[in-house]
Amino acid sequence: MFWPMTYLGALAGWWLASIPGALLGGLIGHVVDRRLGLTSWSRLRQRLSGGPPVMQGHELLFFLLGRLAKSSGRISEAHIQAARGEMRRLQLTASRQRAAIDAFYRGKAGGDGLREPLQRLRGRQDEVRSVLQACWRMARAQGAVDTREHELIMLWGKWMGWDAAAVAALDQGGGPRQGAPRHVGGAYEQALRLLGVRADSDPQVIKRAYRRLLSKHHPDKQAGAGASALQVREATERTRELHSAYSLIRERRGFR
Repeated sequence: MFWPMTYLGALAGWWLASIPGALLGGLIGHVVDRRLGLTSWSRLRQRLSGGPPVMQGHELLFFLLGRLAKSSGRISEAHIQAARGEMRRLQLTASRQRAAIDAFYRGKAGGDGLREPLQRLRGRQDEVRSVLQACWRMARAQGAVDTREHELIMLWGKWMGWDAAAVAALDQGGGPRQGAPRHVGGAYEQALRLLGVRADSDPQVIKRAYRRLLSKHHPDKQAGAGASALQVREATERTRELHSAYSLIRERRGFR
């Protein structure tokens, strides 16, 4: 692993203020590297070009696991233990474990595009199988798989070239999912209904609908208008639902 901003910061610091400057510049650069996940020159170039970071191997896997862990609301101790279990299963070295932890917490924060790196796995059946099995294990860390986790794994499997039946067959836990949708069509269709858009709506239309509803139901706006505590709580819940619906649609449609 190579930290480009650490190197550049130390070099600039040395030029400006000799050894003390190099130490300070290296420290600041390392903070930037860790914050942005810059572990190589290619990663830095990708960031500067404005595209999503290129992820592969264990880094991609633990990014997915972090995204799954956060998708149901918050990361629990069970999720953390599941991630550690995957590290042991893969027999990662100390340096690779640190990289995996960084990827896991970047996945928790979201923001990286996943369609392209997952599509690069098409045809690599054993690798795809291992990734999907790890994802199902993470989804079942707290017991039953909830709707959001299920939708994400099925979508990722589709991007990697697997059909829904093959992806579902890798879920060794089986059984029902938590929060299973009451309406026919699944979580994606529910998300479309919540935002009042269609499956073929333009991304800009979807974004405008999301922002309009978010502004209308935002709890701060409700509180400022004199809403009761109950109404503010309801607005908070609706805002959370809007966030989840928009995130699901954006994942499925592949726009940022």
